[in-house]
Formats: sequence, structure tokens, C-alpha cells
Amino acid sequence: MEFKDYYSTLCVERDASPEDIKRSYRRLARKYHPDVSTEPEAEERFKEVQEAYEVLKDPEKRDAYDRFGADWQAGQDFRPPPEWEPGVHFSVGGDSGAGGFSDFFESLFGAARPGRDGGFTQFRTKGEDLHTRVVIDLEDAYAGTTRSLSLQSPELDDDGRLVTRNRTLQVKIPKGISEGQRIRLAGQGGPGLGGAPAGDLYLDVALAPHPLYEIAGKDLYLHLPVAPWEAALGDTVTAPTPGGKVELRIPAGSQTGSRLRLKGRGLPGNPPGDQYMVLDIVTPRPGTDKARDLYERMKREMPFNPRSAMEA
Repeated sequence: MEFKDYYSTLCVERDASPEDIKRSYRRLARKYHPDVSTEPEAEERFKEVQEAYEVLKDPEKRDAYDRFGADWQAGQDFRPPPEWEPGVHFSVGGDSGAGGFSDFFESLFGAARPGRDGGFTQFRTKGEDLHTRVVIDLEDAYAGTTRSLSLQSPELDDDGRLVTRNRTLQVKIPKGISEGQRIRLAGQGGPGLGGAPAGDLYLDVALAPHPLYEIAGKDLYLHLPVAPWEAALGDTVTAPTPGGKVELRIPAGSQTGSRLRLKGRGLPGNPPGDQYMVLDIVTPRPGTDKARDLYERMKREMPFNPRSAMEA
């Protein structure tokens, strides 16, 4: 029986990471899929790629395979030692959609076993977990919502062939979700083989840029324009928050860059985030003679050098 070099089949090195293995598998599966490929012997190559990935994606199977070492060469006869007990046994047989598995795979991991009905159990493996990115607005993260998500995902057709189909899912966005969090949709990933359950779909959440707020975890920052007299004398102004407008007290003598904290007004959570108002003093233009006269009077009666610290 000929030894099969699964690493060579997937075009990866023996120390390849799981991500490298998955990436190479997806590229080769697209290249050799019988439904779309024009490559010679595409179906056979597709089966070989499927078989190699079935072993190398699973840490336990990969470890069992690697225990034979790196000295095997293509064309050598393979005979597993009598004492070989990899600790894992996988039932194979029938048509799994990948066209079955080679004698080498069956010798390594166990051939088909009789089923209760006198036939053979089919190869079973859980479907692949899928990942996608979903971008939501701050308002939806603050209050929670339900989003309609359209995606393309692999499925098995009635003939057991892997096809890509469009699906629409109604996804509940929980209240208070923040950037980088993940939503798991159980059973919405790739299809399982041999009656095994489907994988899961993971949604990696990103928050869209907002015209008013800067988002830092569950905290929010808003640059709030204030007039010079509001900052100098103190005042109460109306300011926005995601939960609605609030009355905010500006302390007398506030400067540009001063931060006012609204506790618990950020994204909901346990504990919730805070909202910070960063003050920006906006100076009105002297558009009339009267306004210019007022600035001249301020210049005379309020001598002030904002650069004094730089001249020391």
C-alpha cells in the first residue's frame, strides 16, 4: 500500500499552522471541485485534497499521522505496525460526498465497521465552522436589534455534492455588544458528513464609524462645542447621548480639552461604559462693528497672554 503524503497533497510544510492548512485547502478545493474545475483528473485530486484535510485539520488525527515521522517517501509501501493503536477510530465507507477515502486512510484510522442493519456505517464528521464579519451601527449596539444577514455558504445537495447556496438569516444583535465581540450561531456553519451535525457560524462584530461619537470599548467620547462665555462663566447646556439628550453643567473656567464624565451613559453592560464630553471652545467671528468693538473692549479690559507658559 502506498504511503500518502498529506502535507504534499495540501501544498504545505509539515510545521504548517492550522490557519495555513485551512487556507491551502480552500484554495485547492476551489481549484479542483468537480462542478467547476477544468483541470485534468479534477475529481480524483478533489478527493485527495478532502482526505488530506480531513486528517490535518484535526489535532488528534494529525498527531496520529505525524507519529510515522517525516522519513516516508511517496511510493513506499505502508504497513502499520501490529501494536499501532492511535487512540482514534473513524468509521468510513459508502460515499461521503468526497468519494470515500483511500486504503491508506482506512488502514491508519480504521476501516468501515458493520452497522446495526448489517451494512456499514458511513464516515461521520462535524461540519466546518465558518466565520464572517458584520458591521453594525452604534445605535444598534446600544439598544440591540435584529439584522437580516445574507451570505453564501456550502451545503450538500441531494446527490451529496458540495455546492454554494445563498442564505438569509435573522440575527439577534444583543444590547451592549462592542467592537471585537463574537456572535455564535450554532449549526449554521458548513454541513456535516454522514449525518454528523453542521458546524457553527461565528459573526465577528465591528462598529461603523459614527459622526458624533468615538468608541473605545464600552466608553464613548463626544467633542462638545461650547461658547467662550459658557466656558468662562459656567452654564447648563443640552448635550446628546445615545440614550437621549441630557442637561449638562459646564463648570466655570472650563478650557478646551476639559473632559466631563457621564457615568453609565456609554454602551450597556455589566458594568456599563461611560460617556465623556470633551469640551471644544468655539470663538464666534466678529461679523459686525458692534461685535468687533466688544472684542476690542475685551482686549483692553482683560489682558491675557495664552502663550505665557511658552515664553517662560
